[in-house]
Amino acid sequence: MRNRRVTRVGFVATAMVALLAVGASPAFAQESVGGIDQAVNDALGPFSEWIAGVVFWAPPIENFPPLIVLWLVGAGIFFTFYLKWINIRGFKHSIDVTRGAYDDPDDPGETTHFQALMTALSATVGIGNIAGVAVAISLGGPGATLWMVIAAIFGMTLKFTECSLALKYRNEFEDGHVSGGPMYYLDMGLQEKGWPKWAAKFCAGFFAFATIGGAVGAANMFQVGQAQIQFLQIVGEEGFWADNAWVFGLIFAIIIGIVIIGGIRSIARVTEKLVPFMAGFYILAGVIIIILNIDQFLPALGAIIGGAFTGEAAAGGVVGAFVVGIQRAAFSNEAGLGSAAIAHSSAKTDLWIREGFVAQLGPVIDTIIVCVVTASVIVITGVYESAGENVEGVSLTSEAFGTKIGWFPQVLSVAVILFAFSTMISWSYYAVKAANYLFGESTMVVRLTQLLFLLFVVAGAALSLENVVPLMDALIFLMPLMNVLGLYVLGSEVKKGLAEYWDALQSGEMMTYAQEQEAQAGTSGI
Repeated sequence: MRNRRVTRVGFVATAMVALLAVGASPAFAQESVGGIDQAVNDALGPFSEWIAGVVFWAPPIENFPPLIVLWLVGAGIFFTFYLKWINIRGFKHSIDVTRGAYDDPDDPGETTHFQALMTALSATVGIGNIAGVAVAISLGGPGATLWMVIAAIFGMTLKFTECSLALKYRNEFEDGHVSGGPMYYLDMGLQEKGWPKWAAKFCAGFFAFATIGGAVGAANMFQVGQAQIQFLQIVGEEGFWADNAWVFGLIFAIIIGIVIIGGIRSIARVTEKLVPFMAGFYILAGVIIIILNIDQFLPALGAIIGGAFTGEAAAGGVVGAFVVGIQRAAFSNEAGLGSAAIAHSSAKTDLWIREGFVAQLGPVIDTIIVCVVTASVIVITGVYESAGENVEGVSLTSEAFGTKIGWFPQVLSVAVILFAFSTMISWSYYAVKAANYLFGESTMVVRLTQLLFLLFVVAGAALSLENVVPLMDALIFLMPLMNVLGLYVLGSEVKKGLAEYWDALQSGEMMTYAQEQEAQAGTSGI
């Protein structure tokens, strides 16, 4: 234990010295807006534009969505029917498992079911649920909200499938830690299905590389950049903090470093408290706005439902509402990306299909609940009607809440910072596990990945890299290319495992942990 503490202290010290060296550099502080920023943009600009165009390519048809979005939505619809609507018929069991009824502390793994879910939600409940919804409504009209909900319902089954497989093919080590996720079921699972070893490892490596790129960019630099903007809304857009953005990034990096250095167990302890608090506070504020505008609730509900089929979307009527809605749902809950599967693979359980039930609650919380609350407030207050196509999502949401709660915009800024923080700590874990797959299970790989992640936190706050964010965003959406392919290949394993599990549950053969303890006590007493 003492050696572990020494290692942690040493890492923190090393990270802080490195970050201070970067941050204190006059060249970094003074030239970030000019020389460094421009050099990076010049170097990466053409490649960033090219890869973003490839990943988000759409046929030259008006309002036709990018094919990657259809790839995700199509998979969600397929698995929902393939698994006979387990997202609906297994919903009550999902709640029972998540609340801990089946938790056995002696099962292999590192986190409880609830902690695994909160860690996954930590990465998805964030800026997308606040800003993304506002953009969806301003472009797709209120009807986009209904399509987001519909896409999330199908996304539940996609989460069920990928997170179940993450448990089935995870690696469990003697010291108790585990490593799992799409890179492992792509590697081992595809080989089991007869794929050549090189092909399986290529798919897994491709996914792992995209995960690291997405974690460093869109889930790191973009998040801290947004958090820094919101911080300036609180302290003022002129002065020390505006001129020295790197200081904000440095402080953010140190705080994140303290959390992530303890690995998934430390991250889970933070997220299981932070995520319910953030989401609960935000939902409560939204409910208050709805109650204060209760006379407008039914008209707003009518606009959301009617707009989905007769919408007056700026992005192209009904088709525009549909396209924008499914796009924002994909960004919101990450179903099919494979990221949540990495978090859920840490859960303590000896029944791999069980974690799928926990995972499918993710889209319910981050899209069906949080996004719908955001949408309801925006529609019910009517602020979206004056928004243009280039609306800043957070500003629109802030304006909506501010119509009845004058001080809420400042509180929302704090919430955005916390949402960004939670997203980053979860994605740091995803990056580490991807690096473990690519470069091996070693402390050095973990620490170097964490240090790289923290360095980019500082850079993300200080640099305005217009071409880097689209590049990293594209890398994130490279993840489902291989992940969804793997789900189709291995889907029969999930179907078989689910049938066996469901039969045991329905027959009463499967007992809760409390029932097992009572049965054992009764047996020992005889």
